[in-house]
Amino acid sequence: MGVWFRRVVQSDQAAFEALFRAMRSGLVNYAVQITGDEATAADIVQEAFLRFWQRRAEHDPSGSVKALLFRTVRNLALNSVRDGKRRAKLLAEGYEPPLRSAPPPDLTLAGRELAGRLREWMDELPDRQREALTLSRFQGLSHEEVAAVMEVAPRTVNNHLVRALRTLKERLESHREGSSVKGAG
Repeated sequence: MGVWFRRVVQSDQAAFEALFRAMRSGLVNYAVQITGDEATAADIVQEAFLRFWQRRAEHDPSGSVKALLFRTVRNLALNSVRDGKRRAKLLAEGYEPPLRSAPPPDLTLAGRELAGRLREWMDELPDRQREALTLSRFQGLSHEEVAAVMEVAPRTVNNHLVRALRTLKERLESHREGSSVKGAG
């Protein structure tokens, strides 16, 4: 990513396109978590890349391009949610948010159930814990990059991750205990 970042700062359009292709999907998924709407999320990612390109000469290529883009998407998505105009318009038109995609068909029934519960448990985490966990574990950002995106200290990111993982572990253990009791009866 660092090579692309340096080349984009030097106005290399091919590097910009490669960076876009490499990061778009993860950024859209992240924005969907904030906005709840895939179309809005895709627009936000487009806007983030447009701003990145327009301000390319201002960026320090020794920094993290991932952190920069995730932070930009985060801010744009939060602004969109706060704005509320899109949401109100969609709701007025009878829009219903899409359901989450089903797990892959090769998962067993128990695996599908557990995957569903894990999604529920993650949704119940406090916003900052869920955001840190998503960026770190599902988007592959380092603690420093997550800290830059969330605009907090890396130690705070670590605290959010520890709490989130502890909560998920406790719920998983409780779920397993409940399942083994049912299976024993």
